Amino acid sequence: MGRGKIEIKRIENLTNRQVTYSKRKNGIIKKARELTVLCDAKVNLIIFSSSGKMSEYHSPSITMTEILDMYHKYSGQRLWDAKHEFLSNELDRIKKENDNMQIELRHLKGEDVNSLHHKDLQNIEEALQKGLSKVRAKEMEFLKTLKKNEKNLEEENKHLSYMLHHQEMAMNGNTRAMENEYHQKERDYHSQMPFNFRVQPIQPNLQVTK
Repeated sequence: MGRGKIEIKRIENLTNRQVTYSKRKNGIIKKARELTVLCDAKVNLIIFSSSGKMSEYHSPSITMTEILDMYHKYSGQRLWDAKHEFLSNELDRIKKENDNMQIELRHLKGEDVNSLHHKDLQNIEEALQKGLSKVRAKEMEFLKTLKKNEKNLEEENKHLSYMLHHQEMAMNGNTRAMENEYHQKERDYHSQMPFNFRVQPIQPNLQVTK
């Protein structure tokens, strides 16, 4: 009994689909290899699975790039020339722009100006004047900011000096108050002592000897 015909449609079961993919991928690569050996054909095979994994095969006698070049030549279709042409044009444009900027910079420095026309020299002079005006404006702005900062520092220094002066006055006032309090307590202490315990000045013996 022969094998039944398989309906060609998407396999819904994930496991069965992966098994079928692996078997048929190996089978098609085997056929491509046989075609290369038996018929001396140049074969290029690229397969991407549903998960994005790539498998490839190309004839050992030729590289992938050579096969693609042959495809370009015989099919008349270009796979990437449009993109490469765009990148090449963009690189040329950037290179040209960079060269022009280098030349302009040398002119602004006063270099290589002998071959310039009068109009070109006027344009350079105008550009330098505009640049000088902007530099001077920026310098004035910097000086104003510097003076403002100096004024603020001066005001802050005056304030600190004022606070320090008052702090010293307060400390000196407290010292004098402590001294006055000490002397007052000493006077109060002596005034409260009994008279007999007070220190009397030493008097000479005034008794007359008979």
